[in-house]
Amino acid sequence: MNSTETALAISLFSEILTADQLLRNRLTRVLPNKMEISHFSVLNHLARAQYERSPAQLARSFHVTRGAMTNTIAKLEMAGYVHIRPDWDDARRKMVSISTAGRNAREAALLAMAPVIADMVGELGVTKVRAALPVLRELRLKLEAD
Repeated sequence: MNSTETALAISLFSEILTADQLLRNRLTRVLPNKMEISHFSVLNHLARAQYERSPAQLARSFHVTRGAMTNTIAKLEMAGYVHIRPDWDDARRKMVSISTAGRNAREAALLAMAPVIADMVGELGVTKVRAALPVLRELRLKLEAD
């Protein structure tokens, strides 16, 4: 990679990391009941998957440590947003599912985040957003493959 390509790569990743941080801060401010982005992400995943997952499976899905996922799940359980039960086939494992309260909290979070996201897309323009998605998706897939 030559110096121009290196500078371009650094600029790209700098913009992505900064945009990620700014978006997380903006969305966290509108999330209900002291919910965090990580909490919403797990609830959203469980709601969309529509089946139980082990903490290890969730950790792999989110590319975080088991300890980090255990911490997030514990907070979700304390809020009543998930149910945790023993795995009937392996007593060492647990299974996590979303509760009715968790589904309701996810819906409230989606309603709170929707205007923020819609405003950003509106300001950028649908054409620009649509053009950026394939590049971002390809970058994500390359990073996931590593």
